[in-house]
Amino acid sequence: MYIVTLSLTAQKSRASEFMAAHNAWIARGFDEGAFLLVGSLKPQGGGAILAAGSDRAALEQRIADDPFVQEGIAIPEIQEVAPARTDERLSFLTAAS
Repeated sequence: MYIVTLSLTAQKSRASEFMAAHNAWIARGFDEGAFLLVGSLKPQGGGAILAAGSDRAALEQRIADDPFVQEGIAIPEIQEVAPARTDERLSFLTAAS
């Protein structure tokens, strides 16, 4: 399992130009079972993604395909997490990792 953060750059003013393509990219991530959660970082802006799967190289390629990353609007950081203990409500996460 991975936590991906997308930090906005000085190019963030261009985000609206690529928002539709970015949202389509997010939808593909959910449709293909790669994303478990996507949201905004508050208050600084940017985004966060909780991604399932164990193939880091595939995730790196998926993140590189994000129009925001391709256009230099956001810089990604990927952190791998090995869930060891969860609240019962999140027990599915240990199976997803």
